[in-house]
Amino acid sequence: MSGPQKSIFRIDKFAVPAGARDPFLAKIRETHALLDGVDGCLQNLVLEQVSGPGKYNIVTIVEWRDTDALEQAKRAAQMRHQASGFDPATMLAELGIEADLGNYQPLM
Repeated sequence: MSGPQKSIFRIDKFAVPAGARDPFLAKIRETHALLDGVDGCLQNLVLEQVSGPGKYNIVTIVEWRDTDALEQAKRAAQMRHQASGFDPATMLAELGIEADLGNYQPLM
């Protein structure tokens, strides 16, 4: 028998050129508003780098109750994108944004 499932974090890092910042953040706000309404969203942050040498200047961190909640959110976002004709990969390419996307679990 396994113990309780740990929360899972979706952490996406973006290298956003200055000219792409406003349209990118508009889309991020829209997506994060959707995620806030999904059951199991524990916290939902959009952070901007203010110092340090890293190339990723915008980071989003969403903590989900468990992998089921993360998968539910993923499906909801995909359905919304499909219905509106939005393709995230195309937007990133058109705006010249580099992304590093992944799911993380606490080690301790």
